[in-house]
Amino acid sequence: MAEIHTAREAAARTLFAIREESAWSAPALRKYAADLSSRDAALATTLTGGVLQNQSMCDFYLTHFSKIRLKKVQPRILDILRLAVYQMVWLDRIPNSAAVNESVKLAHSLCHADKQTVGYVNGLLRAIARNIDKLPQPDCETKAEYYSLRYSHPQWLTELYLEQFGIKQTRLLLEADNQPAPTVLRVNTLRADMEQVRNELTGQGIAVRAHETIPNCLTVSGTGTIEKLPTFAEGRVTVQDGASQMSIYALDPKPESMVLDCCAAPGGKSFFAAERMNNTGKVISCDVYEHKLKKIQEGAARLGLTNIRTELQDASVFRPEWEGEFDAVLCDVPCSGMGIIRKKPEIRYKEEEPLRTLPGIQLAILNNACRYVKAGGTLIYSTCTLLRRENEEIVAQFLQLHHDFEKEVFSLPVCESPVDGHITLLPQVHNTDGFFVAKLRKR
Repeated sequence: MAEIHTAREAAARTLFAIREESAWSAPALRKYAADLSSRDAALATTLTGGVLQNQSMCDFYLTHFSKIRLKKVQPRILDILRLAVYQMVWLDRIPNSAAVNESVKLAHSLCHADKQTVGYVNGLLRAIARNIDKLPQPDCETKAEYYSLRYSHPQWLTELYLEQFGIKQTRLLLEADNQPAPTVLRVNTLRADMEQVRNELTGQGIAVRAHETIPNCLTVSGTGTIEKLPTFAEGRVTVQDGASQMSIYALDPKPESMVLDCCAAPGGKSFFAAERMNNTGKVISCDVYEHKLKKIQEGAARLGLTNIRTELQDASVFRPEWEGEFDAVLCDVPCSGMGIIRKKPEIRYKEEEPLRTLPGIQLAILNNACRYVKAGGTLIYSTCTLLRRENEEIVAQFLQLHHDFEKEVFSLPVCESPVDGHITLLPQVHNTDGFFVAKLRKR
């Protein structure tokens, strides 16, 4: 790969990779911004996220001024046009002339555009720049259409949110989805305490503050590559959003107990469970991919956790020797991921139809995993989505099939009052990723 010299080129190549290779934005950015200064890498991140978070509005403005239908524009050229519009409309510090000129250069260098295409890019962007103070406004017939356009969420998802959460909370949720996700570090209390870690990070010029509600957690910024920090490399912290931790607070694993994490990768919940058990008992962490199990093993070694054992196992396939063996079983199942849009903004552009098969997979995993729970033991069902069909409806179906399980009240640090069996965590309410947690007890 040729060396990348500018933030705009790194952002453009990342957008190409997301569309052409189904890449995730974060690892693609790490790849394409690797040779940039920290300042330019940060700009590349801002540009990429900004386009993904505002793609519908970018296209709305482009459509208004373009003499060619956007469907007929070469996809890479369209990515470059969106980058330019995002800079002109949403960013204050970049002159419009720079956004236009640099985009024309990208059309040359990355797309080998002919004279006609370059002229189209230049003319279209200059027209938008001339009218930047009087851009058209959306005129939509329904709230769902307006929110879908204004916040760049697919209309099917916006309609579901309006049905579930109402107008005000849907607007706040979509706004939260388009904000940067905070970086949360959870302190490994087996190796350090909050004060020690806080002083260590502050001494390296990192902005640190204690999490508002979650114990032993710090919100940080200005870290650079976290994996390069000695605090991380030596196992004193791990990166884990507050929402992900809540399934373990609900599980409430005890020292010397037997815990099964059915869909464990990348391992954060297994690590937290093992730490809460004071590195005693046993946590069995399962996944269907060997390379993901290796990552869990590496993470456990970094954190000094010796009570974690990995197993190559499909969570929907019964393992007879595990029947009735576990005090607690966690099913953090594969899901649509709509709760982590602020972390992975490209998730919103998933096609809806393939997601409709997920509830069948989720219920199959839960139906199988419940067989591993001891009498009186705990079963946790969790997802990182907000869709009822993957959350409340799965729990309701499960309880209809398994009368030996019942919902149990539990407490979470992010909730002021006890939770009656299950809860949906919302970014705009709980200041975490979007997440669902249900706690079931075997009679």
